[in-house]
Amino acid sequence: MRKLFFLSVLICSSFLSFSQWQAGLFGGISTYRGDINGKSIFQKQLIKPAIGAIVRYEWSDLVHFRAGLTYAKVAGNDQYNEKEYLRIRNLNFESSLFELSLLGEIHTFDLNVKRWSPYAFGGIAIYHFNPYTKDTAGQKVYLRPLSTEGQGLPGYGKRYSLTQFALPFGAGIKFKLTDRLLLGAEMGFRKLFTDYLDDVSSNYADAADLLASRGQQAVDLAYRSDELPGGNPNYPEKGAQRGGSLQKDWYYFTGLHLSYRLGSGFSSGGRSRLDCPKVPL
Repeated sequence: MRKLFFLSVLICSSFLSFSQWQAGLFGGISTYRGDINGKSIFQKQLIKPAIGAIVRYEWSDLVHFRAGLTYAKVAGNDQYNEKEYLRIRNLNFESSLFELSLLGEIHTFDLNVKRWSPYAFGGIAIYHFNPYTKDTAGQKVYLRPLSTEGQGLPGYGKRYSLTQFALPFGAGIKFKLTDRLLLGAEMGFRKLFTDYLDDVSSNYADAADLLASRGQQAVDLAYRSDELPGGNPNYPEKGAQRGGSLQKDWYYFTGLHLSYRLGSGFSSGGRSRLDCPKVPL
């Protein structure tokens, strides 16, 4: 009988632990802020989709932890800039993003008691990007191998890494749709430690250096004002300003999380409980 009692306690504890986990999906949009960011981060021509999957652990009633894997795209284009000198620079880029994040969520209310709660979150992420553009023939060309600002060439800075760390943070509001289903709406910011998400940061490299080391395509895509009607056909002198390196780039996710609580669900008016069988001693 004692063995049966301890077995029931073990099974009950397992279910209680299991009930603290959630699994879910994310869907929304991604945007970017940097040297080629258009009028605002919500420039409609530059909004891209973002999708992902999450696993969440309820450490306490108000503190949850979640891991997420997100795929998204970001883009920028000088043609949407308000400033004329940036429009005639005529640079553009797109990049796919793969992000793995680990975040902590702090809720205002206990979702076992209330049906909704604001929350804030923050944590750490690792992400992979690879900026590209299209040449005048419409062919996709990755920018990092071209060393558009001389990165990696003798006398210039080192090449930027395509896999880096970010600091995600943001806020949202979560709703308990049923005892098992949760819907969260949130906006998240990613503080980056690179200014090369868009492949633009500092100054023009010498055209002769690019031509000798990376070829004519590198020269053509490092300076694109000459592609515009009436644009300046002359490549800038070495050291002329191409971007602004004082501020790092950012990207943003805005969207919805739909998650399902495993094991027992949230209670409708109080703490959720799992009734374990009582075994007489």
